[in-house]
Amino acid sequence: MGGTSIWHWIVVGLIVVLLFGRGKISDMMGDVAKGIKAFKKGMSEDDTPAKPVQPSEPVRTIDHQAGAPTSAATTDHKVG
Repeated sequence: MGGTSIWHWIVVGLIVVLLFGRGKISDMMGDVAKGIKAFKKGMSEDDTPAKPVQPSEPVRTIDHQAGAPTSAATTDHKVG
């Protein structure tokens, strides 16, 4: 039990051909080949270094003031 012989695969292949037909299988394999080619092309395009993007406006920095409260616990809130 569980042994697969060449006859098993022949029968499975014949059933697949009967269900899908030879035309659909060849179309499907052509689509797979196109997908592989597109994938390879996309991967080769990723290998080229990207150009750095220039920011549209200068980067702003935030100056921190020494001694300023940094959390809500240090501010005075009156709870009624």
